[in-house]
Amino acid sequence: MDRSTTRTAHILLVEDSPGDARLTQEALAAGKICNTVHHVTDGVQALDFLMRRGAHEHAPRPDLILLDINLPKLSGQEVLAEINKHDDIRRIPVVVLTTSQAETDILTSYNLNANCYISKPVDFQQFVDVISVIEEFWLEIVVLPPLD
Repeated sequence: MDRSTTRTAHILLVEDSPGDARLTQEALAAGKICNTVHHVTDGVQALDFLMRRGAHEHAPRPDLILLDINLPKLSGQEVLAEINKHDDIRRIPVVVLTTSQAETDILTSYNLNANCYISKPVDFQQFVDVISVIEEFWLEIVVLPPLD
């Protein structure tokens, strides 16, 4: 299904670094897929968004989650563990996008059902290219389950 012509894709960006968040948002805005990025800066806010609690009670279900591992309040891995407990959100694809290349972080993320694990490239153009590939793959090529 070509989501670029059917509706706006909703992406939940869970990133505490303002620079990385801005760069990711700019790369997504430059893509060919119409999307809305919802940005939160810690694990608690991510779960509030996904569970539609508090200030996020009217949040849309994201089509894709871009999740950093090293977050304040709750780590990305704690967020993954919580996501797995809820049938209504565990089918949302989660792309771990982080600076960590630690084998334990990679294994733990996959054990917690992350759909993929990507180390953030340091080079600006490589970072933009990676975001573009993520967007195209997950929002244009892959057939995702219907939202509730």
